[in-house]
Amino acid sequence: MFRINHRCINCGTCWQFDSDHFAPEGERACVHAQPVGQEATEQALLALQACPVAAIETDRSLRQTTPVDGFPALIKEHSEGTIYYCGWASRRSFGACSWLITRPSGNVMVDVPRWSAPLARRIQALGGLRFIVLPHRDDVADHERWARTFACDRWIHAADADAAPQAEQLITGGDAVAIAEGLQLIPTPGHTEGSLCALLGDARSVLFSGDHLWWNPEHAVVVASERYCWWDFATQLASVERLLDLDVALLLPGHGRRHAFAPGAWRTALEQTLRWNRRHHES
Repeated sequence: MFRINHRCINCGTCWQFDSDHFAPEGERACVHAQPVGQEATEQALLALQACPVAAIETDRSLRQTTPVDGFPALIKEHSEGTIYYCGWASRRSFGACSWLITRPSGNVMVDVPRWSAPLARRIQALGGLRFIVLPHRDDVADHERWARTFACDRWIHAADADAAPQAEQLITGGDAVAIAEGLQLIPTPGHTEGSLCALLGDARSVLFSGDHLWWNPEHAVVVASERYCWWDFATQLASVERLLDLDVALLLPGHGRRHAFAPGAWRTALEQTLRWNRRHHES
């Protein structure tokens, strides 16, 4: 019913969104289980829609039943806002996840998907956009089209601003900046010089980590990757250390798996990451 073609770039979009049916396998994703029932089939169809390179195929008649309002998909209700996954991943961002936070004071998009008129209509129905946060230079995708459509400001760190020179709001230096009540941007240089994390809430927070950190379910660890560090890994580890005292309940990365943390588990996980990386980085 569903199959993966030669266009797959192994970005993880399908299996991060729908691990019930898709999985990594060598150089590309695979269909490890065909969906059974309407709900499972709709989930697989949304993974097909989210794929940035049209690498998932199915019969045309089945594809025509894709839910028109599937994205943004609800992820979590939080006291500071409701969080959605935007889908519609962009090849220009190698399939990075884009997140929407709906808030009474104005909605915020973290990272951007490829342009999608159906998604834009859904976001408009949810109240439009007040801000777009660009956590680093790699995943800016179609930010110009989204910003123009919603007449909203874009936030980026000055060190990565050449990737979005039209951005209206620049962060400079290393201090965290509150861009709205309950929402702050934390400079975390390393992956790129201007990498940022966005933090929603002060207690049991949600951390939008860009490519700074992600979860590895196979080893049950938070990953800070030297292999995928484009600027300075020692600085990246120092940036990880800066996040130790946060009370993170949910990690939402640009790439890699998301993960929920029990109270106190965040610090333990980061300490493990720092020990492992410093031992191997210094050896």
